[in-house]
Amino acid sequence: MLKRLYHWVLHWAQTPHAKAALFFIAFAEASFFPVPPDLLLIAMVLSFPTKWVKYAAVCLCGSVMGGLLGYAIGYEFWHITSQWFFHHVFSEAIFDKVKGLYQTYDFWAVFVAGFTPIPYKVFTITAGVCHINLFVFTTASVLSRGGRFFLVAGLLRWFGPKIKVFLDRYFNILSFLFTFLLIGGFFLLKYLAK
Repeated sequence: MLKRLYHWVLHWAQTPHAKAALFFIAFAEASFFPVPPDLLLIAMVLSFPTKWVKYAAVCLCGSVMGGLLGYAIGYEFWHITSQWFFHHVFSEAIFDKVKGLYQTYDFWAVFVAGFTPIPYKVFTITAGVCHINLFVFTTASVLSRGGRFFLVAGLLRWFGPKIKVFLDRYFNILSFLFTFLLIGGFFLLKYLAK
């Protein structure tokens, strides 16, 4: 089943709507939805390796704009949305731990979160609640998310055919590993919240 989904995404990545979907998934992941854009980015770069810069840039723009929405949710609407987020997206303990990180390491908290499998929306929303400097937040987001997406796309561009064979052969293991890292990010936040 996972293999079929992988091939379906690879096929779908070649449609005219792929860039819009990549932008939307990156946008949503940074503000309110837990689906990372990496799988579609990988599929698109493998399908059209010469467009790796364009795809990484689309992913970066979506993620930064989604991060700004997350920041706005925290800054302006937290009093209305907090209970929904605590119930559906992350716990109050995790939120308090990330808030504590911002009080000490505002730039570095955003920067590190942009590279890790820790759900980015926790950091974008908390940045708004903590009213960290918007320029600092945006700069850290651009640098970390840009570094992540351009690194992934660049590696795929240069090693694409080999990586495609590798992905085809070990897709099930890699999907479990990716899921493990994603879930591990949530557990890491829980651990940090203690």
